[in-house]
Amino acid sequence: MGALGITIALLVWVVTLMLISIWKQIHSSWNLPPGPFPLPIIGNLLQLDVKNIPQSFTKLAKRYGPVFTLYLGSRRTVVLHGYKAVKEVLLTHKNEFSGRGEIPAIEEYKDKGIIFNNGPTWKDVRRFSLSVLRDYGMGKQGNEARIQREAQFLLEELRKTQGQPFDPTFLIGGAPFNVIADILFHRRFDYKDKTCLRLMHLFNEDFYLLSTPWLQLYNNFSQYLRYMPGSHRKVIKNVSEIKAYTLERAKENLQSLDIDCPRDVTDCLLAEMEKEKRSGKPPVYTMENISVTLADLFFAGTETTSTTLRYGLLILMKYPEIEEKLHEEIDRVIGPTRIPAVKDRLEMPYMDAVVHEIQRFINLVPSNLPHEATQDTMLQGYLIPKGTVIIPTLDSLLYDSQEFPDPEQFKPEHFLNENGKFKYSDYFKAFSAGKRVCVGEGLARMELFLLLTAILQHFNLKSLVEPKDIDLKPIAIGFGCIPPPFKLCVIPRSQV
Repeated sequence: MGALGITIALLVWVVTLMLISIWKQIHSSWNLPPGPFPLPIIGNLLQLDVKNIPQSFTKLAKRYGPVFTLYLGSRRTVVLHGYKAVKEVLLTHKNEFSGRGEIPAIEEYKDKGIIFNNGPTWKDVRRFSLSVLRDYGMGKQGNEARIQREAQFLLEELRKTQGQPFDPTFLIGGAPFNVIADILFHRRFDYKDKTCLRLMHLFNEDFYLLSTPWLQLYNNFSQYLRYMPGSHRKVIKNVSEIKAYTLERAKENLQSLDIDCPRDVTDCLLAEMEKEKRSGKPPVYTMENISVTLADLFFAGTETTSTTLRYGLLILMKYPEIEEKLHEEIDRVIGPTRIPAVKDRLEMPYMDAVVHEIQRFINLVPSNLPHEATQDTMLQGYLIPKGTVIIPTLDSLLYDSQEFPDPEQFKPEHFLNENGKFKYSDYFKAFSAGKRVCVGEGLARMELFLLLTAILQHFNLKSLVEPKDIDLKPIAIGFGCIPPPFKLCVIPRSQV
């Protein structure tokens, strides 16, 4: 009877806790946007397809409207779907929703650096990093020269394939890798360098794993899954290895640092750290914070551009008639030998439209990175409490059927007017917007235009299968949309 009494008492206790949990959720949601009823512990997990959470958001938006509430585990989350709601959060209330929602798989970077920082140092580090990046050519001629120089190395590597099939993942990725490595560390790597290949592998693997169903579960239920086996352990290990590399570079630079003559972004961050020490100010630029800042910039500056270029090549092989139009425009504007320049974009509306359409179509980071409310805020008549996770979905803009007719189709005409001129769209928010907009947007835009133009200036793309058989569907959709693996041949145009 004693054991039975203890069992009954435990059951009553568990049921009571569940009822209290349900009551608290109902009570706290009185002023929140509508949404499906959450269950204890799992929240609204049953309403989500962990293989394609962005698609689940779209379905829920049709039922509950453009602003709705979900519980991802115990985390209260407000999802914004559609141009008006997303723009209001990212731009109208850019300060109130500028926090960063937690991503447990990258916990080692928490409250440090730029991308995943939700701590008091975020604004200072971001502001200073942007200033330094501008000094090193962000959006100016300095970066144009860097990219043009690296494009020549990329073309030489492509020639070495001699028309044979190859996997473009790390060969194409070597170009943006070296551009950002030069900015951060004043270094350039051979495309077969072991360190270069190892770091690109880590970036690539993390981007893929973070987009798999298991990591979607882990990032929302880490308190239950933390000690279980799974690919989250691999991500955590990779993140640590990347940070160890950038910390090593920072320590190396520190030994020969001249604060009056910085050689790269690393030196600029270290110089700021030394100035802080002399002034006696509370530390912001610690070695730990600097190493994570460099890791953030290195990962973002390599993987997003690399993946976009790779996906773009696959799309162009699917639509050879589009590739042919690009060849014609390149030949007319640039010719066969001159290095492509940023100024050429004004005379190349079709290439500009294709680059934008690639970014729109691949929908690289569909749900954006999670934001967080920094204070209680009224949004469209609802009270969003401080600490609420905010998801301003980017795919709801990029795939808006009124702005982009037939959004599931790859159509450069989405960015061309009736006269064939480039047409800007305010719905194009591939880099997000507001306080958390991608710090490397200017660099990425320049790289995509110059590198893709240079490749097509010198090569025809050749698929190993018929264009109609090329499958463009991503192999994983989560943190990002991951392109399927493929091989291709590049044929020098002079031989065609």
